[in-house]
Amino acid sequence: MSTNSPRLPPRWFIRFAWFNHRRLYRLTRGRLGLRRPKPGGWGIGRLTTVGRRTGQERSVMFGYYEDGPNVVTLAMNGWGEGEPAWWLNLQSQPDAEIDLVDGPRLVTGRAAEGDERDRLWARWCEIDENTEAYATRRSGETAVVVLEPRS
Repeated sequence: MSTNSPRLPPRWFIRFAWFNHRRLYRLTRGRLGLRRPKPGGWGIGRLTTVGRRTGQERSVMFGYYEDGPNVVTLAMNGWGEGEPAWWLNLQSQPDAEIDLVDGPRLVTGRAAEGDERDRLWARWCEIDENTEAYATRRSGETAVVVLEPRS
């Protein structure tokens, strides 16, 4: 790893922080924990998927930005190796629910591809200048996930 690479907190700390963020959301019954994307920044939402093995609902907090009616996030697993469980769940069962500051939404998740992926990835890089450097820590390409509204 290059000495110019931006520092990330240890993996245990990243997992601990997101775990506690999810806990704060639950304990306050959703009054705290969500944030709208700021200009030039990302927001925080809650994603609920169906577990691919258990069939039970699984919820995680996630960073996102909006692209028209769609919500865009990265399947980055805290920039660690492997795919996050929520992304594996979405690939198995694409229908999910997200909670944002303005309320819940039913969505269908999919990976962006081609020019769309390039455009959405570039937007993430504008929001966080370290995105490319963090992505090099992973052996594979980080999926850009599009959560599209469903009726």
